[in-house]
Order: sequence, then structure tokens, then C-alpha cells
Amino acid sequence: MMQLHKDYKEFEDRNTAIVVIGPENDKKFSEYWHENDLEFYGLPDPSHSVLKLYGQEVNLFKMGRMPAQMLVDKQGELRYIHYGHSMKDIPENKEMLDLIDQL
Repeated sequence: MMQLHKDYKEFEDRNTAIVVIGPENDKKFSEYWHENDLEFYGLPDPSHSVLKLYGQEVNLFKMGRMPAQMLVDKQGELRYIHYGHSMKDIPENKEMLDLIDQL
């Protein structure tokens, strides 16, 4: 999340909303958002309903939810998806910004 926070202005300049969905409950999610002064949207998903909808993997040996990044266009069409195999397997912001520029 902090990677996205770092380049938030770049995403905003491209008229792109960032939505982070996490497994925490409302209270923990809100506390984290305020403590880190995050400018984008956060959606708690403690029941894993969004996770299940998009087929995001849960691996208990790797501490839970595996990362996933998706680009959804303004018509609601899923244009790109990356399922990470670890918390280090997350596309760089530049890669995401280049994909946005191509849409």
C-alpha cells in the first residue's frame, strides 16, 4: 500500500482511483488508514467476499491473502490482473502507470 501511496499523485493525474481491499475488520482498517494518512480508498473485506469474487489466493503458510492488483476501466471491465505469489511479487507503480496510459 505504501508503494501506491508514494505515487498517488501520478495515479490521480491519470484520473485513476486506487481502491485497496484488505482482510481486516472496519476498525483496524480505519486505524491503519488514519495512522498512515492514505489518500486513496480502502475497503475492509473480513468476510472475504471480494477475495472470492476475483479468485484471490489465500496461503496460510505465507501469512494469508496473496497480493493481487487489478485494473478496472470506467465501464467496469477488468483490463489487467496480477496475482502475486508473495508480498514481494507486486508490480511496480511504473508498470501499472504504463498500463493505464495504454488504456
